[in-house]
Amino acid sequence: MSFTVAIDGPAAAGKGTISRAVAQHFGFAHLDTGLLYRAVGRRMLHGEDPVGAAGRLRAADLEGDDLRGPDVARAASKVAVIPEVRAALVDFQRAFATRAGGAVLDGRDVGTVICPDARVKLFVTASAEVRAERRLAELVGRGLDTDFETVLADVRERDARDSERVEAPLVAASDAVVLDTSDLSIEAAVARAIATVEEAR
Repeated sequence: MSFTVAIDGPAAAGKGTISRAVAQHFGFAHLDTGLLYRAVGRRMLHGEDPVGAAGRLRAADLEGDDLRGPDVARAASKVAVIPEVRAALVDFQRAFATRAGGAVLDGRDVGTVICPDARVKLFVTASAEVRAERRLAELVGRGLDTDFETVLADVRERDARDSERVEAPLVAASDAVVLDTSDLSIEAAVARAIATVEEAR
């Protein structure tokens, strides 16, 4: 029997960390749906048509350290506004969500579009400034040369693109539990998410 947990939220809010921890705690499979768009974005940067790339996407395309780079992240946000790209990736995500043993999917529109009937929906958020600080630490830790103002501008630009797009805009599902991690430690945020899933079970 399938049990789907949908976790949405803006970039660097902590949804990936929380999703992986929840999946590990309950023994569920995990899918970072953003990697699908990053993989398509990477192919676009290499000269491929994004719609065609989305249609040909395979599990092996979700590998590679460069998927986490800023150039690919920007490309992912751009291809994500293309309706045909989103449509091509829906079936992949829905099939993953209904696998036996349970699944956790995190992204921007999992609870609203991909899995509107998910047993648990979380919307993980944080202030733009806090998210920029987290993203800056991550990028600097990977050896990239950038600064807070640049990263903050990028976060705000991405938020606007994600929330203002016509197709599946970033928004909390009406029945989602909102988890603001601005002032929470990772441990506290994970504990709250696990408690929410436990309650639904």
